[in-house]
This record gives sequence, structure tokens and C-alpha cells, in this order.
Amino acid sequence: MSAATPTRAPARAVTPPSDSAIAAVLGALAAARGAGRSFCPSEAARRLAADWRPLMPAVRRVAAGMVAEGALVATQRGRPVDPTRARGPIRLGPPA
Repeated sequence: MSAATPTRAPARAVTPPSDSAIAAVLGALAAARGAGRSFCPSEAARRLAADWRPLMPAVRRVAAGMVAEGALVATQRGRPVDPTRARGPIRLGPPA
């Protein structure tokens, strides 16, 4: 007798969160932190999905739009940055 080959369940299609859902989470995190405090964009991604890493480009894109609108501030090493050009980790927070 040969061993049966295990079968995998089909992958479930997961609908990514909408830009408005991402913006809502980013805004809520900024409001919860308050002036002078910041958070990592990955915190928003983690609130939106268990498998959060694939969401990071969308989170940074939505955050960049919110920075352009003046709803958020993006910093790197304590200095303001353009999140579309920044390489590496950034922090987000409410505008001063």
C-alpha cells in the first residue's frame, strides 16, 4: 500500500480592506495617541488583518494621501518626511 498524498484546502480569497477602512484606522490611531505622539504604520495593518505584511504598501499609500491633506504627519528619525519617498521605517501621528 502506498501512502496517500495529503490534499490542501483551497486558498480562500481575502478581500483587502478599502482605502477608507485603512484611513479610518490610521485616523483612529492618530487620535488615540494625541499630539506629540506617533505610531508605526504596521500598527494599522495589524488591526486590519492577521496577515498584515501584504497590506503595508496600501497603508503607506493611504497614509501618504492623508499627509498630503494635512490629516497626518510622517516622520523618520524625528524629522518630517514625504512618506512616498522615505526609505525604511516611518512614524505617523496627528498634525501639531
